[in-house]
Amino acid sequence: MDLIASIFSAIASTAFDVVPIAAFLIFFHGVVLGRRFVNIWRIIVGLGCVVAGLGLFLLGLERALFPLGRFVAEQLTAIGSGANADALLPWYSYYWVLIFAFAIGFSSAIAEPALLAVTLKAGEVSGGAIHVWGLRVVVALGVGFGVALGCFRILTGTPLQWYIAAAYAVVLIQTAFAPRLLVPLAYDSGGVTTSTVTVPLVTALGLGLAANVPGRSVLLDGFGMIALTCLFPIMTVLAYAQITALLESRREAREAGRRHQDPPMED
Repeated sequence: MDLIASIFSAIASTAFDVVPIAAFLIFFHGVVLGRRFVNIWRIIVGLGCVVAGLGLFLLGLERALFPLGRFVAEQLTAIGSGANADALLPWYSYYWVLIFAFAIGFSSAIAEPALLAVTLKAGEVSGGAIHVWGLRVVVALGVGFGVALGCFRILTGTPLQWYIAAAYAVVLIQTAFAPRLLVPLAYDSGGVTTSTVTVPLVTALGLGLAANVPGRSVLLDGFGMIALTCLFPIMTVLAYAQITALLESRREAREAGRRHQDPPMED
């Protein structure tokens, strides 16, 4: 009964947030634009699905993902600290935390619906020049590295601004030399990774890790991993674009050299 009551409470709370937005859209469509509504029942059913889905999703975060992230972080830090649970050990003592962080970042990015949507559209618009799976793997590698680096920051206690400033400096340099066509896609790839799957897992891991590492503050050290998770996919996609352009230019140079060495035979 407690679970059923929680479900209804979550859906009601979500409806309280969603209904004003839907009412504004309906008002704008019917009054400002003066358009008739087509398939009104489909709109009502779709709105109900959105409210129910968001409510269940938020309830799942509260009941499952956040406790799971805290539990995993607690177990991994226990593996690293061993008998010295209250002692601040060197960061490399928690190597299992970094391995798990990279794995959870990579897998959550691969499963991210927003990333899949963007990569499918990019492949469609480019006529197949951009490979869907290649782009997804490159972005996932960036997310995995960003999550692992965020955990490293928590373990070492170093300030977040150092990482952000250094990462943005690298991104700006890459942007100056990367192919123009892929720069907007790279920046969008950093944003779509922080969506429904990645954010809850990464946030739960960061908060749980900060709560279980001696000398760390949950408020100061537990947050900030999402910023790194957004940044590093930009770097990996730009690097992917630069490497692809370099390999393509070398291939064209080899073909041009081959044509120059083997001129066409005259009749």
